[in-house]
Amino acid sequence: MKKYPFTLFALFLTLALPAQHHDASHRFTWPADSLVLQKLHQWQDIKFGLMMHWGTYSQWGIVESWSLCPEDEPWCRRQGPHADNWYEYARAYENLQSTFNPLKFNPEKWAAAAKEAGMKYLVFTTKHHDGFCMFDSRQTDYKITDAKTPFSSHPRANVAKEIFEAFREEGFMIGAYFSKPDWHSDDYWWPYFPPKDRNPSYDPAKYPERWERFKTFTHNQIRELMEDYGKVDILWLDGGWVRPKETIDPSVSWQKNIPYSQDIDMPSLAAMARERQPGLLVVDRTVAGAFENYVTPEQQTPATYLPYPWESCITMGNSWSYVPGDQYKSTGHIIRLLTDIVSRGGNLLLNIGPGPDGEWDAVAYERLKEVGAWMKINGEAIYNTRGDSLYGPQGQAVFTHKNEAVYAICRAGEGETAPPASVSFSGFTMPQKAEIKMLGTDQKLKWVQNEDKLSIFIPESIRKQPPCRHAWVFRIRRL
Repeated sequence: MKKYPFTLFALFLTLALPAQHHDASHRFTWPADSLVLQKLHQWQDIKFGLMMHWGTYSQWGIVESWSLCPEDEPWCRRQGPHADNWYEYARAYENLQSTFNPLKFNPEKWAAAAKEAGMKYLVFTTKHHDGFCMFDSRQTDYKITDAKTPFSSHPRANVAKEIFEAFREEGFMIGAYFSKPDWHSDDYWWPYFPPKDRNPSYDPAKYPERWERFKTFTHNQIRELMEDYGKVDILWLDGGWVRPKETIDPSVSWQKNIPYSQDIDMPSLAAMARERQPGLLVVDRTVAGAFENYVTPEQQTPATYLPYPWESCITMGNSWSYVPGDQYKSTGHIIRLLTDIVSRGGNLLLNIGPGPDGEWDAVAYERLKEVGAWMKINGEAIYNTRGDSLYGPQGQAVFTHKNEAVYAICRAGEGETAPPASVSFSGFTMPQKAEIKMLGTDQKLKWVQNEDKLSIFIPESIRKQPPCRHAWVFRIRRL
């Protein structure tokens, strides 16, 4: 088959496609297992994580997996030399395995940058919907460690293992992203029936033996991840259309088009995984119930405080996977996202897509360094806090809580480089001995209360040399 170099495809595929949105679940079930509950509370305290979508698709600079899906949706549109013929496109896409050779792969560099940013957990794509495994699965040869893949001869070819070990060494909680659908598997997209959408190309109820093989394949791959890759804290399962029919909610736009039941037996899968990884958080995305240990709104921030565990997964750029020339969010934007999310009771999982050479864009490192500088001063208002259901948001300010302290996080407006001379918040009743400081300074700030309105005054010395950029945090303590 004729091979097309990355540079040719980049001419066709330089624009990021819109990410797919998922509606958050609203029916949350708290875990009954005490070890799972303990780990869930630990996860809620660390607030800020890194996600990475990476696979052979990075060579073309396209949206991950979705161009294989024969649906008429923006994120599924094919571009490039084979766009008009799905079969030729699928063959060319699959052949990307034979050229994937990310020789700049250095997971310790990523882990150090993420740690400097203040991130404390990782979710890495061990397998996306296209079925290509970034780990050494014994169930398939469609993997980075197969001889067909040039990188297989590299001593660090088992990419998922290397990444997990590097981040674990830096104290991160480890999460394995795993796609429940597998479009490479003949037991999911059976060639006898050409695929017409993201679902299996056949009705599992009509061909139960084939579906049973797919279930076994899925369980075996997850067993490998749970047995051979060290301590894993989170099993992050994507592809929410793979679910029992009784869990389909036809009021949710994308679920109403699921044509039939795709039950992979989550009770036995979770039990098997937790037998090997006690306390494992299982995140069966969008399938409300016992196996959705926290909720994962995608590319969006809930408008208000939510009383159950949740995480917004959001891209640093416009795309989940590597796209040449992607536009990255500003540092101020990222800090606003983080503070919005934490104030509403959630965690931020920020995604960066490595390139085909195994390296991040230089801008990603720059953003993480700048976020880290802010977190070093203001992390007290982020980690181990609880979201705010009492006061905010109020103007540019949002609030978090910890012990006897309230943290008022005042984000800079457009063009603002210093805090204002005063700030005011409503809903507060302060005792006379209350103490207010701006994080990063030692000076006690003057304040007055008028009915339920608290006004805080910032001296000129602090305004001329503020402790940080982008947002300023007031610690309000009722002594």
